[in-house]
Amino acid sequence: MNQHMKTLTVIALVLGFVASSFGDIQDPPMNDYGPTRKFGRGLANLLFAPTEIPVNIQQLNKEEGNSAAFSYGLARGIRRSAARHVAGLMEILTWPFPSFLRGSYYPILPPDIPYIHAGFAEFPPEVGNESKYPYVRDYNQDPN
Repeated sequence: MNQHMKTLTVIALVLGFVASSFGDIQDPPMNDYGPTRKFGRGLANLLFAPTEIPVNIQQLNKEEGNSAAFSYGLARGIRRSAARHVAGLMEILTWPFPSFLRGSYYPILPPDIPYIHAGFAEFPPEVGNESKYPYVRDYNQDPN
């Protein structure tokens, strides 16, 4: 290879590296929310929406007592469960398309932040005493 070809190769490599440095290498936040996530969220909301009922009863029992849990907790759980059922069905039926409300694949239910008491988490609550953190319970503990 002659000197002219070496110079052109070096210039082409340098220009290629410079041009690639201007590319957007960041992962945009909306990239996490796509049609697949919308479909999965819709399935979860449709199938596991009834978990809102015992979770709200338990939460109100802890915060305001038995009477509030039995009356308001039950009513609130049924309302939130119904909202999740409707949102889940809508998301399953329209999963390939962005939502008409927000123009994206973000959840159609209002988020729990900033609506702390009126908003919804993206997925239904989990029921039970098991924690997702491994340090909470020691399964290898022998009481004897």
